Amino acid sequence: LLVSKDLGKHLLEVEDLLQKHGLLEADISAQTERVQALNAAALKFSELEGYQPCDPQIICNRVNHVQTCLEELGELAGKRRKELEDSRQLWAFFQEMEEAEAWIREKEQILAAKTCGRDLSSVLMLTNKHKSMLGELGSRRALLHQTMKRGEQILAKKRFSPGGIQEKMREVRLRWKKLEEVTGLHQQRLQEALNFFQFSAETDDLVAWLQDTYRIVSSDDFGHDDYSTQALLRKHRAVVEEVEKHRAAVLALRKQLALLAPEHRQGVDVQIRVVEVEQLYGEVAEVAVLRQQWLQDALAVYRMFSEVHACEVWVDEKEQWLERMEVPEELDEVEVVQHRFESLDQEMNSVMGRILDVNQVVQQLVDGGHPSSEEVRSCQDHLNSRWNRVVELVERKKDQLSSVLKIQNYLLEC
Repeated sequence: LLVSKDLGKHLLEVEDLLQKHGLLEADISAQTERVQALNAAALKFSELEGYQPCDPQIICNRVNHVQTCLEELGELAGKRRKELEDSRQLWAFFQEMEEAEAWIREKEQILAAKTCGRDLSSVLMLTNKHKSMLGELGSRRALLHQTMKRGEQILAKKRFSPGGIQEKMREVRLRWKKLEEVTGLHQQRLQEALNFFQFSAETDDLVAWLQDTYRIVSSDDFGHDDYSTQALLRKHRAVVEEVEKHRAAVLALRKQLALLAPEHRQGVDVQIRVVEVEQLYGEVAEVAVLRQQWLQDALAVYRMFSEVHACEVWVDEKEQWLERMEVPEELDEVEVVQHRFESLDQEMNSVMGRILDVNQVVQQLVDGGHPSSEEVRSCQDHLNSRWNRVVELVERKKDQLSSVLKIQNYLLEC
């Protein structure tokens, strides 16, 4: 049993042989105690004085022979245990290598069947799964390194033919290298898909923002008075600032597109999408400029109307006063009225400046093609005619005063 060359052909068989060998070692240990007891009893016969039933030398030789046989048996048992343990180490190595190959095959099949997703959420989910697989790959790499190290130790002992061990190690190393290459390639493809879908999502968000902004800047609400128009103009200026902030994002689209993988950036749809975003942004920016000008024109119109109203109130007041005023005949009263006309001249100079400003604003609005040009022109004409009437009234009243003064002065001279 101890000189058997059967060291097992797989791990389970070696484990079975080791269990049997353990039983045999236990039997040898039990027999060792029995042999030692028998040898001790036999040696007593070699020490008797007087009558000796057997030659003491024969007894000693027999005891030595049995002891030597027992020691040889122990050596054989130790040698076989060492061989069986070496065999177990060898078959454990092969089993671990087979498990590693099976794991590699499984991951190769998974990677071969994996896609890169059809949208951003699926790509993110696949990326998270791939990260978990990379963690498994790291753990398995450490185990495989330990197994390879044990294989090197087995080769160093030179107890077994190195051919099978070296071949198995070479095969597993090649398959492992290929697995890492495939894993890296899949990770690269996932990253490329992630970049593409993130680019698409950001582009979609930009398009949605531009469409919403276009609806805002193309509004036909220009307010109904000075206050509401100023509020709209403030809001529009904030929108214009946002449009300007998004200019960099639109300009960066082509740079981002150039960084995508060829299979993504060379697609006709994505290139058309970028052109559409650029065109839409150009339209938004252009309409935003027009709306700002329209709001400013509307504000100018409302302010002009307000100024016209203020001037007409003054004109109404002075016109009524002039029409009701009777030129006095007494000199003292004439001088009082004359002082009032001097104050009126100062007021008229001030109002004339305001009316000239109104005329200038109206001319700018008409020249700019404002949609309310006719209404503005009509308002201007009405104000100017009212102003001219007041001027005529003032001149007529001044002439009357001048005549009265001449008569009074002539009378005084007489």
